[in-house]
Amino acid sequence: MAQNFQEDQFTKNIETKTARIPSIGYLGMAIASMGISAGLKLARKDSAALFVGQWAAPILLMGIYNKLVKQLGSEGERVSERAA
Repeated sequence: MAQNFQEDQFTKNIETKTARIPSIGYLGMAIASMGISAGLKLARKDSAALFVGQWAAPILLMGIYNKLVKQLGSEGERVSERAA
C-alpha cells in the first residue's frame, strides 16, 4: 500500500533557505575544508587536520541533497510538474 508522507514546515523552511546557496558553494566549502586540513597537517596539528578534513564528505552530501530538492522538490515530484 502506497503512503503519501508530507514534509513538515520546519523541513520546508530549511530547504527554502538552503536552495539559495548555489551548488558551487557546497563544492567550494568542501575544497576549502580539504585545503585547511592540509594546512593543519603541515602545521603538525594532526587531530585538527583530521577533524576539519572530515567535513568535506558531509558538505558534499548536503550539496547533493540541495540539488535533488531543487530539481525534484521537497515532496519528490519534479518542480516543473508542480508548476503545471
